[in-house]
Amino acid sequence: MADKKPDPAPAAAAATPAAAAAPSGGALKAALPALLAIVLAPAATFAVAQFVLLPRFEASLQSALAADPAAPGAKPAATAPAAPARGSSGAKSGPPAKIGEGNSYRFENVVVNLAGTMGTRYLKVAFLVTGERNDVVARFDSARPQLGDVTLAVLSSLSLADLEEPGSKNIIRERLLAAYNQALGARVVDNLYFSEFVVQ
Repeated sequence: MADKKPDPAPAAAAATPAAAAAPSGGALKAALPALLAIVLAPAATFAVAQFVLLPRFEASLQSALAADPAAPGAKPAATAPAAPARGSSGAKSGPPAKIGEGNSYRFENVVVNLAGTMGTRYLKVAFLVTGERNDVVARFDSARPQLGDVTLAVLSSLSLADLEEPGSKNIIRERLLAAYNQALGARVVDNLYFSEFVVQ
């Protein structure tokens, strides 16, 4: 009888599943850093923005407002309001300052959270309102709290998309003028001029 040699095919077939399983485990180990980066990058970005960048921005904004006491409408450091709490309307404003011959009124350092940004984006403006009447300053002084509230309501209702539209400043200008004249019960102001318009 001739010697029977073992058939190599079953041994090769048994080795194939083990060889096939090894690369899949190695592929998972190779892809693990990429998967972790994809999962952890958004969380790390949110944490840095929420707990590092926003507090620094709020602190620098407060120090800038407190450091310039000569600016019209700036509050002294002792009475400067605290930074707005995230998630609230976040609106604040320095008191309007009088300038000119009684027909111009300036709003300085008006800062509001933009709608729909969860307190992460701000709008800071300064502007001058003027009218033909000589009693603009007197009318604005007599209704200062109401006009401050109107200003904050109009500006904090804006979203980032509103500000990116062409002609957005003109739309905001018209909204503010209409709101002021409605609050005062007569056409007191005719024009509004922005001297600062910053989105952060």
